[in-house]
Amino acid sequence: MTRTILWTLSILSMIFMMTVASTAKDKPKVLLVTSLGEIQLELYPDKAPFGVQNFLTYVRNGFYDNTIFHRVMEGFMIQGGGFDQTYTKKETMEPVPYEGANGLKNYRGTIAYARTDDINSATSQFFINHSDNYGLNHGQQPDGNGYAVFGKVTKGMNVVDAIAKVKTGVSNLRMNINGRLYENPANNVPVNQIVLISATVIGEDKKADK
Repeated sequence: MTRTILWTLSILSMIFMMTVASTAKDKPKVLLVTSLGEIQLELYPDKAPFGVQNFLTYVRNGFYDNTIFHRVMEGFMIQGGGFDQTYTKKETMEPVPYEGANGLKNYRGTIAYARTDDINSATSQFFINHSDNYGLNHGQQPDGNGYAVFGKVTKGMNVVDAIAKVKTGVSNLRMNINGRLYENPANNVPVNQIVLISATVIGEDKKADK
């Protein structure tokens, strides 16, 4: 093998390594500390730029700290990011546009946005898929859409499994509508609260000012 070929291969190898390093660096990582253990997430801004930026803003502002997982269904998903420990829905930022057609699938361990029937209604609430939920993928819902995945669990699926197995029942979730609090009974609420104690961006020293 000539020196020129070796030099070319060396350059190509360096370019490849730089690309891999850059790609890894561009994937923010978030640590969720729950009352049952820690979950580490990897986010994909190249696939879901609006969703990732939205999630990171909530994380940096401390929005998710001391919220609860308010909907838990073993074999389906665990949902949180919307209610505090008094079961009251928190005020959120404006919704983000739908990014469900980004090619990411609702496979076990992925994190996606919860929403209403309006595909552009996702705000702070998220869910982690406990199994491969093909019916939640883009094109599988009656309207042809789905639920937008924006990251996945890289560590702590055992914690997700533990949360998914907790006993659930019916509890009243409280929502502020035009200055008045309304209580609505909801199924699949953990009998003993599962608290998201804190959410932080790994590698950042502190959250932004609230």
